[in-house]
Amino acid sequence: MAAKKKTIKVTQIGSPIRRQNDQRQTLVGLGLNKMHKTRELEDTPAVRGMINKVHHLVRVED
Repeated sequence: MAAKKKTIKVTQIGSPIRRQNDQRQTLVGLGLNKMHKTRELEDTPAVRGMINKVHHLVRVED
């Protein structure tokens, strides 16, 4: 039996307008490019680091 991978829901709640380019690219890397778009992502240290970088632009649900 394969172990179930833990996922988290990430929703974009802030606009990337007037933000640094690396924050814009981080949102694109998370698959978020429009307001109120939600993605379900695997809970890995890399994804957590990206979320931490743009924590003021996203909402995270476990």
